[in-house]
Amino acid sequence: QVQLVEFGGGLVQAGESLRLSCTASGSGFSNNAMAWFRQAPGLERELVAAITRGQSTFYIDSVKGRFTISRDNAKNTLYLQMNSLRPEDTAMYFCAASRQTFITTKEEIDYWGQGTQVTVSS
Repeated sequence: QVQLVEFGGGLVQAGESLRLSCTASGSGFSNNAMAWFRQAPGLERELVAAITRGQSTFYIDSVKGRFTISRDNAKNTLYLQMNSLRPEDTAMYFCAASRQTFITTKEEIDYWGQGTQVTVSS
């Protein structure tokens, strides 16, 4: 069993930065693929970025060049550095873990965090 807790959300202006963190308790963090999802009101939860246990990364097109996902297995922590934030990035952001090798959809997720709100004003 893995418990995930996110930190770092908040209210910022467009163009500013935030760094989200997700700490994992329980065993096996380093063996899990990890990801950040987000969900805006009325919309489906979508994959934002993912990282394999081997540090390979994936980003959706709208965040490429602005967001960076990383992990520190020694600290059981996942990060999402978000730069040049836009109002359309406003959403609840969720940390997620999977026993799969790659994460491409929310159906592959085994564990979810409770979410942290990111709001970007224009």
